[in-house]
Amino acid sequence: MVQLTDALFFALLASVARAAPLSLTKRIQQTTIDAVTPWENACDAAGGGLQCNPTAVAAAATLLAAAGNCDQQNSADAMVTLAKSLNNNAQMISLAQIFVQQPRNSPNSVAVPYCDTAPQNSELNGFFQCQFQGSNQKTFVGGVAVGGANTIPFGQTTPLSPAGSCPANPSGPVADGVQLNTLVTSPGTPSSGSASTGSAASSVAAASPASSAAATAPSSATTSSTSDNTGSSAAAGSSTSSTSSSGFALSNGQAAQALNAQFASLTASSPCTSGQNACVGGAFAQCVSGAFVTTTCSGGTTCAALPLVNSAGTSIACTTTADAEARIAATGATGGLTGSSASGAAPASSSAAAPAPVTTSAAPASSASSNSAASSSSSTSSFALSNGQAAQALNAQFASLTTSSSCSTGQQACVNGGFAQCVGGSFVVDQCGTGLTCAALPLVNSAGTSITCTTTADAEARIAATGATGGLTG
Repeated sequence: MVQLTDALFFALLASVARAAPLSLTKRIQQTTIDAVTPWENACDAAGGGLQCNPTAVAAAATLLAAAGNCDQQNSADAMVTLAKSLNNNAQMISLAQIFVQQPRNSPNSVAVPYCDTAPQNSELNGFFQCQFQGSNQKTFVGGVAVGGANTIPFGQTTPLSPAGSCPANPSGPVADGVQLNTLVTSPGTPSSGSASTGSAASSVAAASPASSAAATAPSSATTSSTSDNTGSSAAAGSSTSSTSSSGFALSNGQAAQALNAQFASLTASSPCTSGQNACVGGAFAQCVSGAFVTTTCSGGTTCAALPLVNSAGTSIACTTTADAEARIAATGATGGLTGSSASGAAPASSSAAAPAPVTTSAAPASSASSNSAASSSSSTSSFALSNGQAAQALNAQFASLTTSSSCSTGQQACVNGGFAQCVGGSFVVDQCGTGLTCAALPLVNSAGTSITCTTTADAEARIAATGATGGLTG
């Protein structure tokens, strides 16, 4: 499991007197992605599709020491809001309630401030984070003593007793670096008594223990932009499977065929827009500075557009021709890879200049045109910052990956500066062009991130434009 950590506080450590107690200088950190893995698994199973991973990655970043006091609560709100859109999924809501109580990293073994505003969703009322045991519970970040600003949870008037506790763990603080979702299976009783956990939510343990969910989660290192989530579709409920077969499955298959027909006419000199991905001559192609840069798929595989399983849209990945044709045929679409004999296939020339990007967008390629107006109007105010932080979190994960890191077929990432594709359970790395490096970038017109080859300066500028601070990795 890849560990997300915030930047080392070299200047702070250098300024600490040698006689200072170790308990006040030691950073307390955790594997932050583990705090959201169970929720992401539940989201995938509920049919959240491409919305699950960006929400989870952004949430994991809020546990870093540099995060704002209310960032964790804001991410928990996003998790609950998504759960409500998926038939009020009780398991997702319960896990979001546990997540909002997970201790945050401490820069120097002091308590971390509480959020001073109410959450957007009533399901989170009365919940607040625990503290780690190694923190000085009498002093908060910035040297603030108990009783000062942000040292008492919102809605309460007196300091916590016992100090460092939270509704899910009322006996006291949590052991340093431990995930709350491995200790409890219920979010507990909110301090205000107004949060609605529901009987289904409180019985999450019986249906799917958090600890086992974490153990079976896919590697966080490979939560990338092109996986079609076929693994999670098997765990989806009957309502999800019936929706996929009758709602968007056929459209997804036909959309994949149309894209493959478009890709067949592309060359390395075809015009494109930076950030877009496509298939060119059987290779995975990335648009850099208005031109495609191609990376050849590993032996026996070719680049192809594939239909998603759990949501509307398509993905682009290196796979075998037989596998791509089988996935398309399973949607009910006829005509093979390009739909050449299907009446509804789009002509290859219809949009060859603008192939669909491979992204973690909540608005996949096949629905981009219908959602463009809404997404463009809300991009700067709704998800821009979250996209920037999600890109930083992914880049931080990628920094520790190697070619031997575990992955799932079809997933993509950046490994040693190269574009990596998971084939047969291991990464195959294709180096970017001269002067370029692989990086996760924030989307502009919808929630999510993309992975592409670009310059470090360009990646940092795109992230900074979202309002996220801390450079490429935050």
